[in-house]
Amino acid sequence: MKKTGAELARFALEQIGVSHTFGIPGVHNTELYDQLAMSEQITPVQVTHEAGAAFMADAVSRVSDHIGTLVVVPAAGLTHAASGIGEAFLDGIPMLIICGGVRNDLEFQYQLHQMDQHQFMKGLTKATYLVETHQDVITTLYEAYQMAVSGEPGPVFVEIPVNIQLLTGEVTDMPAFKVPKSEPSPIPPETFQQAAELIRQAKHPGLFAGWGAKGAVSDLMKLAEIMDAPVATTLQGLSIFPSAHPLHVGMGFGPSAVPAAQNAFEKCDCMIAIGTRFSEIPTGSFGVTVPENLIHIDINPKAIDANYPAKIGLCGDAAEILPALVAVLGNDGGQENRDGQSLRAQIIADKKAYHDEWLAHDSQNRVNPQILFDGIKASCSNDTIIVLDDGNHTFLAAELLPITKNKGFICPSDFNCMGYATPAAIGAKLASPQSDVIAIVGDGAFTMTCMEILTASRLGLGVAFYVFNDGELSQIAQAQALPYNRKTCTVMGELDVASVAAATGAEYLEIRRNEQANEIACQAMEITRKGRPVVVNVVIDYSKKTAFTKGTVQTNFKRFPIGTKMRFLGRALSRKVTG
Repeated sequence: MKKTGAELARFALEQIGVSHTFGIPGVHNTELYDQLAMSEQITPVQVTHEAGAAFMADAVSRVSDHIGTLVVVPAAGLTHAASGIGEAFLDGIPMLIICGGVRNDLEFQYQLHQMDQHQFMKGLTKATYLVETHQDVITTLYEAYQMAVSGEPGPVFVEIPVNIQLLTGEVTDMPAFKVPKSEPSPIPPETFQQAAELIRQAKHPGLFAGWGAKGAVSDLMKLAEIMDAPVATTLQGLSIFPSAHPLHVGMGFGPSAVPAAQNAFEKCDCMIAIGTRFSEIPTGSFGVTVPENLIHIDINPKAIDANYPAKIGLCGDAAEILPALVAVLGNDGGQENRDGQSLRAQIIADKKAYHDEWLAHDSQNRVNPQILFDGIKASCSNDTIIVLDDGNHTFLAAELLPITKNKGFICPSDFNCMGYATPAAIGAKLASPQSDVIAIVGDGAFTMTCMEILTASRLGLGVAFYVFNDGELSQIAQAQALPYNRKTCTVMGELDVASVAAATGAEYLEIRRNEQANEIACQAMEITRKGRPVVVNVVIDYSKKTAFTKGTVQTNFKRFPIGTKMRFLGRALSRKVTG
């Protein structure tokens, strides 16, 4: 039978469960877009910029069981999308990138958009594929999908030349997609017994969980409870353990963590790390002390022993390994060695003290972050998804805003890309329409992708965009304060957020005083539940630093040679004196 490559591609994408595609049509993919328009399952979403498309696709993969999928034009469309693809790559997020390609049936060079896309994508994806015949379209997309979701997930690139999309070609069949059988974990039973023995003997065990544990939340809670162990998470993994649980302590566990985590992990003599690579952000620039008795569980064998040596390494999916470990422990997690009641009481007391410390902070004529987050939390349902960007607000929210829903918190992490939150929140709402979705974004990151709110308005998506407005790139501006005593290229000036809202068809609200926080947050949520996007301009106070910022700055400063420390301090002092 004869089929166009576009028709074959649509069939394959439907088979693997794609719900939305993101991108902008061009001469190299109009046939595929025409096919997508005929699909009863897939909704193609037009974006304002391909970077926004990639961030939306990333969010779809994070909050749902569907794979985020791009359909972009070659060259410029792909390079625009590269930041979002890179974020997915370093954060371990599956993504399918379907890109048009120049004709492969002509002898001419220097065609429009002709470039070596595979060389460009090599460092940003798990694999790249070039479809060379019609017969290869379906099987290539199936293979690419399986590559994206298996092992440590990540983005995969597929180029389909425009002539294959447009013209008909002979195919023998259109096979249905079959999920490959998963192989059981090859970990020997005695390894689980060894891990269980380390846990039972520990007096102060601790659990450190990352995004890789998202499929094992119930077993993670069981493990914590039978061990009487505190649970810290990575930034990306904040939502995989409910903040209301009495053993939850927050993000990180070292000098850059909040007091509840620092105190709970101070004497940690056995750590079970689950689905984390011990990367820079969750370790506060590698400032943590990891005990000798480290049990490291990760799907990527390269992550185990990469930064901290493991006494026992368990390579595999946490969703398979944690139930096995819980079964081996039974009800004997060594609780008789520990005072779980005192631990829980200390965690509760530390959390309350930190919350009260922030409430007591005098924010002068700006909005206190803790009061704002309390207002946002009061307006939220239990099914709310919080989307953060990269910046000072990231760590404020991580420390001060409780997260209770699994996959209910997403943000850029290891790639750490500004401009993520606005489009990602739109992707999250499309993937989970029943959820309330809130984006929290600094004014600098907002200016990068704010026009994507047009997409939310066009689609009738109720998303609340909280813009933390202080006129600076505050995270870097604060980092410049000590060593330079001046702010170079980090002062933005005033941003007319109301005009951005008007230009993109969104409602507009603003919070300028603490006493407005609750009322405006509730008003914003009411607007979103009517299917309208709303931009909330917050005159935020960044004068009080987070535990993360203070701890990480101190960790890095201690690493400098004495000469460099003196040079920084001397330069800052002289500039302060001279004005």
